[in-house]
Amino acid sequence: MNKLIRRFDNTLKWIVAAMMLSIVLVVCWQVVSRYLLHSPSSITEELSRCLLIWIGMLGAALAYRTGVHLGLDIVTQRFNPRNRQRLAMLVSAAVVLFAFSVMVVGGGNLVALTFELNQMSAALGIRMAYIYLIIPFSGSIMVFYGVCQLYYLSTNQNMPTVEGLH
Repeated sequence: MNKLIRRFDNTLKWIVAAMMLSIVLVVCWQVVSRYLLHSPSSITEELSRCLLIWIGMLGAALAYRTGVHLGLDIVTQRFNPRNRQRLAMLVSAAVVLFAFSVMVVGGGNLVALTFELNQMSAALGIRMAYIYLIIPFSGSIMVFYGVCQLYYLSTNQNMPTVEGLH
């Protein structure tokens, strides 16, 4: 199981890094085409917006995995280790429930609706459903990580750390 999680972590890290490189290149091209060539590219603004959405959603899943998301531990530090573990399990279960119900199911419904309505992006000319696919996809990643966290908490083991992000 550790091998699967590590492979999944590395794949997600590389995808986010590639998207970050892509958004830098797209925005640089927008600046060059606008100010040096005096002919702004018509797709770069929308493409950078879509990349930013995907980076944000995948980055949120990665932040949840690494534990660098916003959290307040001032209350939990006062608990004994057993109650801290119970609370961590409760929080992980809440994340799984939220990610599944809101992101996977709700996001899936949004994708289905935009496919049905054939909503298209203005500049890129692609279906908006493809852009919205990141919601159920990143929700599925969060569910995966949450279930793994629940497993490791229930067996009193530590989940493997993400290499290169701490």
